[in-house]
Amino acid sequence: MSNAAERIASIDNLPAPDLCLVTLHTLEQLVGVLNQETTLLRAGRAREATTLTAQKTELAQSYMGYARAVQRQQQRLAAGAPRELALLKGAHERLATQMAENLRVIATARKVTEDLLTDVAMAVAATERPRTYGPAGTMPPIPPAPAKGLSINRSL
Repeated sequence: MSNAAERIASIDNLPAPDLCLVTLHTLEQLVGVLNQETTLLRAGRAREATTLTAQKTELAQSYMGYARAVQRQQQRLAAGAPRELALLKGAHERLATQMAENLRVIATARKVTEDLLTDVAMAVAATERPRTYGPAGTMPPIPPAPAKGLSINRSL
């Protein structure tokens, strides 16, 4: 039997309450990390938020493994751990809400970053525009090519 198959079998063989509770614990940790990331992004601390990526990915993968086990064991869990299963379903709804908020904040941060970079590139490109009149007495058109390069000093 492969390692993955052994891992799946060991999860599926957990007692019903234990499977629900380990899934719930993993879900709560994931919600906590998503909340931290959302808070940091709202505060404009994107660099700090990226430090949570590995932890968020690991927790999401673990949670998905447990969630699949819960789906496979639905009838057994409903009979053997109805209270824990109800807690898990409520927590899953909180996860969906937190994920939606997190994705909204990430999209906003990405849009702000793209807009900022576009504005900077346009400002740099504008400095390359000729400031003299052409032979017909008109300003030449703005060059179609954007700025050729941009350097950022991060040591400041």
